[in-house]
Amino acid sequence: MSLFEELKLNVEQGNKEAVLAQVQQALAEGHEAQEILNQGLIAAMDVVGAKMEAEEMFIPEVLRAAKTMEAGLEILKPLLAVGDIQVEGTVVIGTVKGDLHDIGKNLVALLLASAGFAVIDLGINVPPATFVAKVKESQADFLGMSALLTTTMPMMRETLAELERAGLRDRVRVLVGGAPVTQAFADQIGADGYASDAGAAIKVAKELGAVVA
Repeated sequence: MSLFEELKLNVEQGNKEAVLAQVQQALAEGHEAQEILNQGLIAAMDVVGAKMEAEEMFIPEVLRAAKTMEAGLEILKPLLAVGDIQVEGTVVIGTVKGDLHDIGKNLVALLLASAGFAVIDLGINVPPATFVAKVKESQADFLGMSALLTTTMPMMRETLAELERAGLRDRVRVLVGGAPVTQAFADQIGADGYASDAGAAIKVAKELGAVVA
């Protein structure tokens, strides 16, 4: 097994000390920080996301892997130039107004960041106007909304309407999710994507990609 294959496996399994040692070993062997990031750390989180979607990994294991990946990244950050990290896109994410649940949303945000997205997390109980203002301010490529209550799902529709009124709808991909949310509901309100869990959210975001101006 190659060094990068071992590194990926240890990230996936949450073996923090092994990951820290292997990142240092890769640097000592002359590998570029960018190569270690892409072929080791980010590649591992792609596997983690796919396994979560397939229900082969669960939340505690995914969180451990993500934290392990972040520990490895801390070693590489000083060695990465500003333009070295290829950002997949900027994501504004939050739980909609009236809803105070955040565990699923937090996991999606963590995995998106691990997968190379720039994440702006607005937290919980986020009104439509706040989502729209942050999308405009950050020139976000994606807007992710979570709802864990059927009573708060209409806020997703209202946020989309607010985006339309602000003239921003055509320039941002809108992704929705949460226990009561379905693909049918996403289609009904005109969202661009739906994800049943955090692993699927990463896959959907990558498949959709940013809107090309």
